Amino acid sequence: MPNSEDKVLPGGPADREGEAGSIRHEDCIPSPEDLSGPLFPPRLVSFAELLQTANGVSNLSLAHEIVMDSSFQLKRDSPPENSLHQVVKKIVHRAFWDSLQTQLSATPPDYSHAIKLLQEIKEALLSLLMPGHHRLRTQINEALDVELIRQQAEHNALDIPRLSRFIVSTMGTLCAPVRDEEVKKLKGVSDPVQLFRDIFQVLDLMKMDMANFTIQSLRPHLQQQYIQYERCKFQEFLNKQPDTLNNTIDWLRRAAADIAASVAPSNQTSDVTNGKVPIPESPGTSDKSPTVLSPTLVLSHAYMNLLKWDIDSETYPETVLLDRVRMQELQTQLKKLTFVASVLLVTSNLVGAALFSISGFVDKLKQIITVLLDGIHCSCFKLDEALLAVGDQVHLEVTRALLKHGYTALSDDQEASLKGQIRGIAQEDNLVRKIIDERTYSYLKNSLCASDLVKHVAAVPRGLAPVQAELKEIGAKFAHVVHRNRLVFGLYYSGILKKVLLPEAEPEAGVDSR
Repeated sequence: MPNSEDKVLPGGPADREGEAGSIRHEDCIPSPEDLSGPLFPPRLVSFAELLQTANGVSNLSLAHEIVMDSSFQLKRDSPPENSLHQVVKKIVHRAFWDSLQTQLSATPPDYSHAIKLLQEIKEALLSLLMPGHHRLRTQINEALDVELIRQQAEHNALDIPRLSRFIVSTMGTLCAPVRDEEVKKLKGVSDPVQLFRDIFQVLDLMKMDMANFTIQSLRPHLQQQYIQYERCKFQEFLNKQPDTLNNTIDWLRRAAADIAASVAPSNQTSDVTNGKVPIPESPGTSDKSPTVLSPTLVLSHAYMNLLKWDIDSETYPETVLLDRVRMQELQTQLKKLTFVASVLLVTSNLVGAALFSISGFVDKLKQIITVLLDGIHCSCFKLDEALLAVGDQVHLEVTRALLKHGYTALSDDQEASLKGQIRGIAQEDNLVRKIIDERTYSYLKNSLCASDLVKHVAAVPRGLAPVQAELKEIGAKFAHVVHRNRLVFGLYYSGILKKVLLPEAEPEAGVDSR
């Protein structure tokens, strides 16, 4: 059964330019009034506004993925095998095609459904045409003239095989080279019902190919103006719903409070929640007014907090929502990497560096540990049982490597110590786990200061050398997401941090967090 036609980026940047010439920069800059008050008052939203906002978010989300993920492509949504969705879909499709078979087998044949299918095929073929395909467009309109086809059907003169040959031939002209084989198979199908069915399946693939081609063509142009486009769209949402930034304000306040608490003396914590605290002065300095926290430092700490954010929390900052899944993936990867590095450090300290210098040994251990810790992000994951299995497998691999290279196998006490230390990593206060966690956190925080996002040069802390490739990859992805987010929402962060860090300052005394 034919599916609805895919649409790519309706209402995107090109639509705005066609209406107003270009996106005006001043329309996208938040005014002080936009950020007034400690919290924005909620406003009732009509159903029409809700639908309009939902469509805008959908378009913005699609544009965001195209820019952030260079390999992003649309894919067919296939229900899981043997699921209720798939079973119902098969039943409905079978009933539809059986009904068509009954109509075409009648005497005289009933072409009512077939004509509707031919009309949908015509519309699908026209949607695949490029603007310069004038001659082919004319041919399709003439060959698949629905009114003429309906008249032929009324006089029992409809030649479906002839129309099918034209359709398949046109599909062969329009399809991508990767679909040549599927189109070629259509020429060997003689049953009209099966041919209709196969034509729609191939047309769905061709429409997906065209959508992905459009995305690939659009990406360079979108990247050039995406920052301004996303900022303008977000400003439109903010104008309609002033409380859009409530979670973002709380997120930045929490980060400011964390930094303030870490630098404030124990007897000077009353203003911590505002982020304005007296910072300990160097010996010999005079008593001056309290030093204001650095907006850049507060914002970097806020981004780092997202790597430990509760995945199920409903208070995720609005300005990072489009990257929420991406940040959660990084959070999961970092959590798994922390355990992998902890196990490797424990093993290395027990068996010695000589074994870890053997080519391929560390990679083999990492592969085994990673597989056994798969699913660690799930709440139902049993960490104790997983680490018990990790201890057994690590001991097995260590024993094999020791014997293979002429070393003495581990004693019973050493084996028990190795497995016990690995199981101990499950405890949150485990010393090895805390050290690895702090060092990975420090590395990623330093990665935010790197000027070159592609060739990150931050030094890998001690103990993380066995996982440095994976850590650098996570650091590069994290820095890329943060860099983009800062470019888009830096102006909003400046306004919020000015109110958080300088609650008594004049409006002109702004600070830029970008």
